[in-house]
Amino acid sequence: MAAVGRWRYAMVCSSNMNRSMEAHSLLSRAGFDVSSYGTGAHVKLPGPSIHEPNVYAFGTPYKTIHDDLRRKDPDLYKRNGLLPMLKRNSTVKAVPQRWQENAGDGPFDVVLTFEEKVFDLVVEDLNSREQKLINTVLIINMDVKDNHEEAGVGAKLALDLCKRLEQVDAWEDTIDSIMVAFEKEHRRKIMYNISFY
Repeated sequence: MAAVGRWRYAMVCSSNMNRSMEAHSLLSRAGFDVSSYGTGAHVKLPGPSIHEPNVYAFGTPYKTIHDDLRRKDPDLYKRNGLLPMLKRNSTVKAVPQRWQENAGDGPFDVVLTFEEKVFDLVVEDLNSREQKLINTVLIINMDVKDNHEEAGVGAKLALDLCKRLEQVDAWEDTIDSIMVAFEKEHRRKIMYNISFY
């Protein structure tokens, strides 16, 4: 499917598993030019207890993680939604990717994060990069709880926000009014920053 929009989007959460992938999947189906990433040191998924998470390196295929969890405890990981989530992820792309190693994928016009800590890491990373191309990039944060239900809600809000950005000729001129209208309608607090790529 040809991309519908003019902008390139990146969806970013901590592990590139739930929130960013739900949004990536939805925007991709809507025809947007979208990628997704995580900012963590590694991919962390819930385990049998809070003290026993499942930890994987970025770049480990979603299918490999799915098969590993299915081998460990199929009932638990089906019940908590991890197996269906990983199956969905593997239909969107092959592996979780780390934002800090994505230099070759950019530049993006809009980066949408789902957690303030992730937003701070993206801003810090962009500000510390050597500026090769001077493209403006809009970095937006909308806090979304890291559970399956909230990720679904967050993805729909992300799609709505991206559609609003697509309707203007230059978001630099209208970003404040777009954000105010979005916050008012959805009662969601938005943070944003403009950086360069």
